[in-house]
Amino acid sequence: MNRKTNLLTLFFSCFVLIAFGQRPLAPLPQCKNGFIVIAHRGSHLIKPENSIASIEEAIDLGVDYVEIDLRTTRDGHLVLMHNETIDHMTNGKGKVQDLNLDELEKLSLNAKDGQTYKLPLFKEALNACKNRINIYLDFKEADVAQAYAEIKAAGMEKQVLVYINKTAQHESWRAIAPQMPLMSGLPKHIKTKEELNSFLDKMPLEATDRIPDPGLMTAIREKGLSVYLDVQMADEDPVKWKAAMDKGVQGVQTDHPEALIRYLKTNHLRNGLNVSRP
Repeated sequence: MNRKTNLLTLFFSCFVLIAFGQRPLAPLPQCKNGFIVIAHRGSHLIKPENSIASIEEAIDLGVDYVEIDLRTTRDGHLVLMHNETIDHMTNGKGKVQDLNLDELEKLSLNAKDGQTYKLPLFKEALNACKNRINIYLDFKEADVAQAYAEIKAAGMEKQVLVYINKTAQHESWRAIAPQMPLMSGLPKHIKTKEELNSFLDKMPLEATDRIPDPGLMTAIREKGLSVYLDVQMADEDPVKWKAAMDKGVQGVQTDHPEALIRYLKTNHLRNGLNVSRP
């Protein structure tokens, strides 16, 4: 089959999907490992969460994605911070949305190693990750157009998976950047394949972090979703990791990326349990 025929086939397939109300899946960022390890807020057991240092450590460990949280300052700058306030993570107080960037730049992130770390801009995180690690972007409070513009400016469009927390965020991302892969939790009330299909027809996703019912795993895979379960907790261990893998997921989000990767490599599981995205 020649190149022209291939293009015509692709165009016709996309036309059929759109005509019948189905949206082709956006490609997820590429990973070199079969089983995906996501470092929750970076590798932050010692380094501060959502810091450039925690990102760099995740990269050094060979993690596939670093999960970071996005918020907006009062004067419109995108920064990394999980909580609505900075009270827990810095030597300052107040809400991110009530503080200007110059105020935040004077603060230090709380650290266990006695070193000084600064609250990073989204631009700095993008530059640190480019061509080195993918980003799982937990979209807390930010403007979609602004965030996407910074992603494009960094040349990171193919290295970001966006986790959405509100329906309005889904609508904005699909309108502004329809080619970006989106992830969100599946509602707990979904119990049947029909309910799953109805939900995904209204809010198409490329990935999820929740299996509402064990019996839905086949239907989830038929819809083409990858599943990255949350296993992050203080007492993560091989039993919990194996239990997640046995559900047929493609990856997990962890607070212990170094220990998890060591476990996977020791047991020859870095490429998973013969589980792959359809």
